[in-house]
Amino acid sequence: MNDCETRREMIQEIRSLDFAIVELGLYLDTHPDDQKALCLHNKYCKELDELKEQYQKVYGPLTINYPCNKWRWLEEPWPWERGNF
Repeated sequence: MNDCETRREMIQEIRSLDFAIVELGLYLDTHPDDQKALCLHNKYCKELDELKEQYQKVYGPLTINYPCNKWRWLEEPWPWERGNF
């Protein structure tokens, strides 16, 4: 698998986990005692944090909130300049 495919798969997994977390949060608003849903929400939050950390170490910040020593996105081509997305 090439780097571009790996990056796309990681972004897709990040999006999927984000979606699942929001949906479970909405469900938990009306079912706060559902322990299975709460455990799944917590699991997905942990997985998302780990995946974002892994992605950002390799490809750079996803948001401005990611701590770094330099502004990496200013040193690299923008996504539309790479032609990958």
